[in-house]
Amino acid sequence: MDGRKTETIAGSGQPLKDIPAEIDPVKKPPRNKYAFACAMLASMTSILLGYDIGVMSGAAIFIQDDFKITDTQVEILVGILNVYSLVGSAAAGRTSDWIGRRYTIVVAAAIFFVGALLMGFATNYAFLMFGRFVAGVGVGYALMIAPVYTAEVSPASSRGFLTSFPEVFINAGILLGYVSNYGFSKLATHLGWRLMLGIGAVPSVFLAVGVLAMPESPRWLVLQGRLGDAKRVLDRTSDSKEEADLRLADIKEAAGIPQDYTGDIVSVSKRSHGEGVWRELLRPTPAVRRVLIAAIGIHFFQQASGIDAVVLYSPRIFEKAGIHKKNDKLLATIAVGFVKTLFILVATFFLDKVGRRPLLLSSVAGMIVSLSGLAIGLTIIDHSHRKLIWAIAICLTTILSYVAFFSIGMGPVTWVYSSEVLPLKLRAQGAGIGVAVNRLTSGVISMTFLSLTKAITTGGAFFLFAGIAMVAFVFFYTFLPETQGKTLEEMDALFSGFKWKSSMRRRSSKEEVDGNSNGKTNGQIQLGAS
Repeated sequence: MDGRKTETIAGSGQPLKDIPAEIDPVKKPPRNKYAFACAMLASMTSILLGYDIGVMSGAAIFIQDDFKITDTQVEILVGILNVYSLVGSAAAGRTSDWIGRRYTIVVAAAIFFVGALLMGFATNYAFLMFGRFVAGVGVGYALMIAPVYTAEVSPASSRGFLTSFPEVFINAGILLGYVSNYGFSKLATHLGWRLMLGIGAVPSVFLAVGVLAMPESPRWLVLQGRLGDAKRVLDRTSDSKEEADLRLADIKEAAGIPQDYTGDIVSVSKRSHGEGVWRELLRPTPAVRRVLIAAIGIHFFQQASGIDAVVLYSPRIFEKAGIHKKNDKLLATIAVGFVKTLFILVATFFLDKVGRRPLLLSSVAGMIVSLSGLAIGLTIIDHSHRKLIWAIAICLTTILSYVAFFSIGMGPVTWVYSSEVLPLKLRAQGAGIGVAVNRLTSGVISMTFLSLTKAITTGGAFFLFAGIAMVAFVFFYTFLPETQGKTLEEMDALFSGFKWKSSMRRRSSKEEVDGNSNGKTNGQIQLGAS
């Protein structure tokens, strides 16, 4: 047919327009530097949570010595911030719809600033717990709003790369917390841990000021009827003028604004301001129900597979593995933070090339192997009456491989995937639910880990986490479609038509067709799934 070829979108059966066979594939546009800067600034709020997680792993050792508290009080102190953050994440959805995504980030930084100072000046356990509450509310705000803002401001070509930034900065914060532990560990006990916690107030000041240089989310602007402002932001954050127009048209359609309206200001129905959102979440359509299950499920399994147990209690795990000197335990913990940060940086460059689904599945498979190896190593050490160097080496290696596999997929994909699959009108509140599940699960794990290790041993605890990771693999394989390259407004159709069995059959059929046609295409373009 005159050298033209009709292709279909992989997995959908929908035909594409005829494409000349002799043209070269379209080159990927250069990365949008303005969108990159906006995502960077917004995501830096996640450094607040990361620092608190990292610093508390070591500070808890000195707090226990200073206040003479029990292991139960320690695990409550360490994990309670995750529960307190539920207050922030629950309020952040409505707050961000009310005052905007940008000013909600400022609110998060201000609340954490106060909480860090309160923790630094705490004179007793109760005072310290109050500081944890305030800081936790700030963390909840930051965790919910950073991925939402970044997803809404990012062009589709680099949304995975940019939306993974919050996880990058969580890991950077964890590493800074570990370094802070080691740096202040030489000071007097009563002073060292206070500086570890109090110095966390410093980054929040710079974040609050830096965020003011960011534009508001174009989707929030449209929901406020400010089409002119939204168009200007989209023009600067899109890869081309055509993409900016397409993104604006998609947002207008989702917000119920007629496409032929081109004025700068338009009246938007109250429903688009958030009215009825909870009704839609509690009584969802089949497609929205699948989206909610996917978003909530990925957040649950991210934490239920034990990552915060490793990050928060790594000094104690290293002690169980046979490392007893305090200095050596803190240095080994820094190695965990370094590996975790390194591999999250690697992951950011693969999200938009490899896709979310392959990274997630390979990540969880590696986590299962690592958790099983760690559990076996710890169990052998626990039943041995002499020091086994090889078993200690297995434990160290599997801890590092576990955090590496987590960071290459499960860590960043969770935030990218959950923020991009939710429909526009449900995004803020839906993201809040996802973060709430994430933090609640993390809180349960971190507040029960020490008790769990006493009940079924440390090795037994990691066998349990390995089992949960196996369940997670099955859930991800059967329930989560690939979202790479899809616009945020296309997710409803994607989830409405996704069936994993038929998807696998279509993928296998396409691979067979591609294999049979290899060498016979005469330069024709081969369009396939990402």
